[in-house]
Amino acid sequence: MSNLANISSRFSAEGLRDKTRGDKVIWALVVVLSLVSLLVVYSATNSLAYKLYKGNTFVYLFKQIAFVTLGIFIIYFAHRINYTFYSRFAKILFLLSIPLLIYTLKFGTNLNEANRWIKLPVINLTFQTSDLAKLGLFMFLSRLLSKKQDVIKEFKKGFVPMMIPVVIICMLIAPANLSTALLTGATSMLLLFIGRVSTRHILLVVATAVIPLIFLIVLAKTYYNKEEGKMKELPTVLSAGRVPTWIKRVQDFMYAKNDESPYQVQQAKIAVAKGGVLGLGPGNSQQRNFLPHPYSDFIYAIIIEEYGLLGAAFIIFIYLVFLYRSILLFRKCPYAFGAFLALALSFTLVIQAMTNMAVNVGLFPVTGVTLPLVSMGGSSFLFTCFSIGIILSVARNVEELEGDPNRKNEELA
Repeated sequence: MSNLANISSRFSAEGLRDKTRGDKVIWALVVVLSLVSLLVVYSATNSLAYKLYKGNTFVYLFKQIAFVTLGIFIIYFAHRINYTFYSRFAKILFLLSIPLLIYTLKFGTNLNEANRWIKLPVINLTFQTSDLAKLGLFMFLSRLLSKKQDVIKEFKKGFVPMMIPVVIICMLIAPANLSTALLTGATSMLLLFIGRVSTRHILLVVATAVIPLIFLIVLAKTYYNKEEGKMKELPTVLSAGRVPTWIKRVQDFMYAKNDESPYQVQQAKIAVAKGGVLGLGPGNSQQRNFLPHPYSDFIYAIIIEEYGLLGAAFIIFIYLVFLYRSILLFRKCPYAFGAFLALALSFTLVIQAMTNMAVNVGLFPVTGVTLPLVSMGGSSFLFTCFSIGIILSVARNVEELEGDPNRKNEELA
């Protein structure tokens, strides 16, 4: 009986609370974003579920509840693992991601001429290998930064060994998902800058990366017919893969007026305009019936429509607080690997969130990135939860090193 009592107490709410450590503010932000996700995903999928499932509007809500529940468990178990384990696992994960990305480019699920997903056997779940690759890259990069601080300013010994993995991963992601590759590269450069890498070396990389972007803009201008308001016929050399899509999106962003912009951009603007300051109220979105992917890529537009500018500002505030708490954690962590890892993962989540929101309000060309912890569940949602779990693992160990003031007070009493 005593053994049963011990087991039950271990899995009780109080037992889980005692075992839950780390930054309480980040835990609270995770809970808030999860609740927002349930509300908005249910609203965004209401009409779609009614149409596809004969009036059952709760199908996608139940799926999202399942993803949120699984995600919370992933965060919990990831934060219970000592973050030093991820240092030992970093190189393996990075090396594993390379053949997975190559396999995805060759044999992955094709959608809009892009191979981004592979299907896992048995469980029949598709996931974007770029999510795994980003995680492996930032783990490995954090490990290298922590080990090369003595030679960090040197080009051959410090800079080149850290740039090689960044270039490999970004080059393998770019053919199918240019926006993700650019965001991954930008996050890596930001991490290297904070890691005291020579600014001159970083600017050299940035200048090199800007060249193909300028070339893409030049192509967009050259092959745009202003009179007809559409893209000219491209030569064969520019018609391969995703190049026409990249050119078209740049043209849409640069030239298209309101009535000529892409359909999803028009509908997102209408949603934003209808939202006003206070919004139409929870569940009252009208553009969910017209906006493509209102539950993933354009979920922020639905948030603005239903909760107004105040609700939109609240979401931005949450992500900024998340970044602020991660920066505090970076400053507190006594070990370089944990500090860099927490900062890298928080940077990539917040930059992704800001990019998604910028696309939704027309400040950035259309991309395929989702809003972390808010968009409808999938492999990206679960990888986001795993990343947050790692951040909380660093926070938990910092908390243990600093000591728990409450426990000290109890001992003094």
